Amino acid sequence: MFSKIALAIAFSPRMEALLAEAKRIKSIFGAELLLIHVGEKTSESESKLQNLIEQQGLIGTDIKTLWEEGNPAKKILKVCDQNDVDLLIAGALKTEGFFKYYLGSIARKIIRKSKCSVLVLIEPMIKPEPFERVVINGTQQEQTPFVIEQGLNWCKKDKAKQVYIANEIKMYGLQMATASEGGEDEIAATRRKLISEEITYVENILKHLDKGNLKISIKITCGKWAIELARFATDVKADLLIVGDEGNLGFFHRLFPHDLEEILSDLPCNLLIVKK
Repeated sequence: MFSKIALAIAFSPRMEALLAEAKRIKSIFGAELLLIHVGEKTSESESKLQNLIEQQGLIGTDIKTLWEEGNPAKKILKVCDQNDVDLLIAGALKTEGFFKYYLGSIARKIIRKSKCSVLVLIEPMIKPEPFERVVINGTQQEQTPFVIEQGLNWCKKDKAKQVYIANEIKMYGLQMATASEGGEDEIAATRRKLISEEITYVENILKHLDKGNLKISIKITCGKWAIELARFATDVKADLLIVGDEGNLGFFHRLFPHDLEEILSDLPCNLLIVKK
């Protein structure tokens, strides 16, 4: 699934934890690890990073460090392109004094323009743990079968204990308003039909995929999609939310600048954006 992983590093208090998380994911996929730092290379910073690498037991493994100077987002994206990176790992920021996580401007630019998948970690740990509860976006889009397949592959590798696939009923309010003209029986029948159609959509994708021993539940939502997806991830205490990207036709086109800002300004959990 991922053969080359990159970690965007900054000399912050969470750098050690991010490196530990990257090591765990590197191990899961048997991947190479590329460390990218955009900023001045000094003997002090080089020594500090080398010490952290040694502490994580990464000496002698498939790991390379690149020091760059210039625009952080552009440099990180360029390095990922030049090195055929499959997955870029970055840390979210935590609002001062609040239990709230968000993406800074650099991370937002990376998410919009990255050609590789991006994993955003909200609370990296020095002793990382698997993502046990995972929500995968299953709303009807061209790339959804690929997103679900990749999501399940991740969950199998990481031995997730519970996987939820969340699908939405499109134009729910309009369809129910039309049904209301026929009375309560028609409203109930329409609602059952809409839910059944969305469940069937996901089931038809799943029947062609290797699910391993995963425990999978399908959840149907209605309302403002991005908000409902984030709310559901919060309600089930998800460790990871997996979504897809279809360039100008998919997730980001649909969400920017309003809906995605709702998620990125208050991340419900770790976020994996899967890209082809």
